[in-house]
This record gives sequence, C-alpha cells and structure tokens, in this order.
Amino acid sequence: MFADDTKIWCTIKEEIDSIGLQQDLDSMDSWCQEWLLKLNPDKCKVMHIGHRMKTDYYVTEEGVTRQLDETTEETDLGIYVTDDLKVSLQCAKAASKAARGLEDD
Repeated sequence: MFADDTKIWCTIKEEIDSIGLQQDLDSMDSWCQEWLLKLNPDKCKVMHIGHRMKTDYYVTEEGVTRQLDETTEETDLGIYVTDDLKVSLQCAKAASKAARGLEDD
C-alpha cells in the first residue's frame, strides 16, 4: 500500500511557519511508518505559491533523510496547477487535446 495523492499545505509568512510545515511532514512520515504505508520521496514535491522565501523540506525513507524537490507545476485529476495559479497552462492543454481530437476525425 502507498500513501498516494496526499497533500499538505501551509501559508508561509515567516520562518516559524516553515518549521511548522516540516513538523507536519514529520508527523505524516511517522503516521505512514506506523500504518506500514510507503512514502516515495521521489514523488514528493514542494510548490511555492506566492512567496519566494527559501525553504527546504525533508522526508525520511528507511532511515535516510532526503530533501524534497521543488516544482512549478503539477497535475491532479486532470487539473494543472502552477506556482503562479494562472489558468493558461490548463487552457493550453485543453486546446491541444481538442485539436488532437479534431485531427482524428
């Protein structure tokens, strides 16, 4: 079993907020270990939305602590989310899909 599609978010205004988010990640990691769920650090990412404060986050897998990669866009259930929260990527993907559908006809 895997802990798929889990999301944690926090408003980061100052350093104490990022410490709280790391504590949430640590709690999630502990919960996963307790319930024998695997957390895949390669699939865990950080997206900074609306701030550029340098914050790094970590998860532990089998005793090895790994820094999470940053991303500027993610997709979930067919919805594209970008770090600027603009819908242009979603619109471009939908238009491309529609154009491919027209080509198949």
